[in-house]
Amino acid sequence: MTAQTPAGSEGAGTCRLSVYLPSLSGGGVERMTLNLLPEFREQGFEVTIVLDRCRGELVGQVPSWTRIVELGASRTLTALPRLAAYLRRERPDVLLSSLGHNNVAALVARALARVPTRVIVRQHNFLSKEATLNLDLRYRLLPLLYRLVLPFADGIVAVSRGVADDMAKAARIDGRTIDVIYNPVVTRAVDELAGAGIAHPWLLDRATPCFLAIGRLVDQKDYPTLLRAFSRVRERRACRLLVLGNGPLLGRLQTQAATLGIGGDVLFNGYQVNPYPFIRHAAALVLSSRYEGFGNVLVEALACGTPAISTDCPAGPSEILEGGRYGRLTAVGDDAALAAAMDEVLASPPDHRLLREGADRFRVETIGVVYAALLRRVQFERKGWNRRVPTKPSRPLA
Repeated sequence: MTAQTPAGSEGAGTCRLSVYLPSLSGGGVERMTLNLLPEFREQGFEVTIVLDRCRGELVGQVPSWTRIVELGASRTLTALPRLAAYLRRERPDVLLSSLGHNNVAALVARALARVPTRVIVRQHNFLSKEATLNLDLRYRLLPLLYRLVLPFADGIVAVSRGVADDMAKAARIDGRTIDVIYNPVVTRAVDELAGAGIAHPWLLDRATPCFLAIGRLVDQKDYPTLLRAFSRVRERRACRLLVLGNGPLLGRLQTQAATLGIGGDVLFNGYQVNPYPFIRHAAALVLSSRYEGFGNVLVEALACGTPAISTDCPAGPSEILEGGRYGRLTAVGDDAALAAAMDEVLASPPDHRLLREGADRFRVETIGVVYAALLRRVQFERKGWNRRVPTKPSRPLA
């Protein structure tokens, strides 16, 4: 389907944009991509979503005017020849890829297809941490693969300044060739989503404050530190902890909560398609991660006027919270410091208007315009623009 061209874009020409993802699971990368689709349409792009597998919690949220192409591949390696065949057949103007191995596949597939499609890759997580802390050999090899293929990218995007700096070092590329574009977290529908009804009694009980954590139950999120911190707070006052997210560590975390004697006040409530009502009614949102690429949930909290507490992990939280202006930052793995920050928020909540102000930088309308400018630039400039040394260091574009 051809998107309508907005007023003022005449002469720019239609850009046939393909967005490549492994699936539409409920992760932050997938949600941020869907947030951009209306903005791409508004800017006159004709968008196709290309998926290794058409599955995941967010499949039903793809707009009806967006075409989906499924490659039918169970893994990235088997998707590569199918992606090359797609590029050879469809010849989109630009392919926008996300996630490490998909980025590698996108660049190799373009080479195999021998088409003029421009490829922009996006890095959403802290590359060196993924490579060193993940036992999976595929992640350990990713920096090496990046060194081999990134010189052939037409555009490179990092979602935070910290991710860009780390990516440049780990992949041995010039950091000034990376565009930093923050995630488009705050959509036009935030207030409507946050105002949806919520039936969970913990969040409606104003006498007992409820902390909220959101994210997959994996080692990166360091929920054991959060549980220890909550246990400290729980010793001093009545409170509860609600965790939204699925993952392989559920049983282990439930056992830890029971061992700490807080099992009755901690609830693992699974993945929620609309987390905003939970965020709006929480006493504070707590992020205990060892590392992040960005930290979308912190922006979501700010947008709802909900206090945010985070570990000062690499790389996004400090940028989002501006070093502590919009939320409290504590050392990674320090449950005592995290507990103290949780106590402080309950004792002295921040001004909700200030928090909402902190979310304005991450509005989808603003980020969408920045992405549109990048896509047009890559579409019409000579190939290999990212190997040119800029006149000044890259900075966040939104």
